[in-house]
Amino acid sequence: MATTQIPYSALVPNSSLTDPAGTTTVVAPTNNMQISDAFPELTVLRVVNTGIEQDITIKAGAHPPALAAGQGDLVVTVAATTGVQWIGPFESGRFVQADGSMLIEAETVNATITAFKVPRNT
Repeated sequence: MATTQIPYSALVPNSSLTDPAGTTTVVAPTNNMQISDAFPELTVLRVVNTGIEQDITIKAGAHPPALAAGQGDLVVTVAATTGVQWIGPFESGRFVQADGSMLIEAETVNATITAFKVPRNT
């Protein structure tokens, strides 16, 4: 199955950003979601849950380059119905994959995930 890409919504320094729609978890959990060319330390995920309580899993990276991948996945429970959970920022030494991406799994198809990229400096 194809991997669903989650594009970055870049936060704008000294400005504003219209609330983005996010990426709906289409065929989770058998279909991973991926942030290509990820910057884990600058990444914050907004998860909006529209169904039952579920777990969102940030997959441990590949060693190398993720030297701390042995700490395992990060699993965050998002409340049911209208639950919103903010997750991150992340440690590249734990979550970056060999291709430079980050992988995310959702337990059900009832979530929308938005990846925000925090600017480093203004």
